[in-house]
Amino acid sequence: MSVSRVDSVGPGAGVGGMQPYTKVQDTALLVLRLVVAAIFLYAGSAKWPFWSAPPEGMSVVLLNVLKFLSIVEPLGGLALVLGVLTRWAAGGLGIIMVGAIFFARLALHAGLFTRPQGTGLDYNLLILAGCIALIAFGAGGWSVDAIRKKAFAQAAV
Repeated sequence: MSVSRVDSVGPGAGVGGMQPYTKVQDTALLVLRLVVAAIFLYAGSAKWPFWSAPPEGMSVVLLNVLKFLSIVEPLGGLALVLGVLTRWAAGGLGIIMVGAIFFARLALHAGLFTRPQGTGLDYNLLILAGCIALIAFGAGGWSVDAIRKKAFAQAAV
């Protein structure tokens, strides 16, 4: 018999619209969180060299954006690893991905799919889809969010 729990968010939490999650669903959300987190932890840390040695000819605006992303991407990734404020972290990272998609399309003239001739939007769209899934379904049972929610529910009783 699988154990289920209830995950709900928002002003109507506890009333209607509640989603029961099984262990399999909790595991899937954990794996999704860890995969998306690993991508952003790597992407953010890859931008750290821009703090000490900015490339010649790079605009100040782009350099400042890269420095900002070198801070917020690892923080968002860490939040996903721990499952802390998961929906907010996924929302922020999703906004970053929307920006990356626009940049890839407008500046790099990327097509939809990656080809030998150049990059595509497919990878960015998949990461955005992962962020949207985390916004929609939350962190799952194996997260700090779930522990906090359970402690809050017990304190309210």
